[in-house]
Amino acid sequence: MSKSNRSDDAHLIVPGKRQPLVSRLRASFLTGVVVAAPIGITFVLVTMFVRYVDSVVVPLLDRLPARIQPETYLPFTIPGLGVVVAIIGLTLLGMLTRNLFGRSILKFGERIVDRMPVVRTIYGTLKQIFETVFESNAMSFKDVALIEYPRKGVFAIAFITTDGKGEIQARTDSDVVCVFLPTTPNPTSGFLLFVDREELIDLDMTVEEAAKMVISAGIVTPPFDASKLEETTRQAPPAVALEPLEPVGER
Repeated sequence: MSKSNRSDDAHLIVPGKRQPLVSRLRASFLTGVVVAAPIGITFVLVTMFVRYVDSVVVPLLDRLPARIQPETYLPFTIPGLGVVVAIIGLTLLGMLTRNLFGRSILKFGERIVDRMPVVRTIYGTLKQIFETVFESNAMSFKDVALIEYPRKGVFAIAFITTDGKGEIQARTDSDVVCVFLPTTPNPTSGFLLFVDREELIDLDMTVEEAAKMVISAGIVTPPFDASKLEETTRQAPPAVALEPLEPVGER
């Protein structure tokens, strides 16, 4: 190899040494974005929520006597004071409505609301939704399954809410299950479907893991140990083929 060829090869190696540095810098930048973006967005959302609650609750505290207001003794405004007061107020309201006197007042107020044509519909719907979501014994959103939707061969994640009840179950020949099919990337909206229990494919992932997968459009996939599925398949008893019975007259 001549001296000129060696110099050309050395000249070609130099740019190759710079490329890994650029790649590392780009990877470091993207990693920083991935780390900082969730923290920053969470901080902004929490700050907006706290400021909104403070803007609603703190003006109500100004009507209280000055001797019980924290700002009388502190030279600065306490951030999040409205949130703390709201939590304490909701806790006291819950304790009040759990006794006999509180339930009587609540029923009296609900009877008044039932006489208002539009308000009673909104109040009744919201009450039923919150009671279903926050009820500790409710079966809603505790299981995740796959269903074939919108056609055969295409699968979608669905949240099992409860068993089929009432007229819907009575008018169907199969054992139906009420499922909620969320949309991407907003899982709070979706479709209410009644599916045959035998057509559901139960999943081991939690509701939180399934929600993350729906929000990320499948980018975030929860971990799964395939050996568990293999063990379940091995433990399943083999199907036994039964011979047809001969007619009594042919024996």
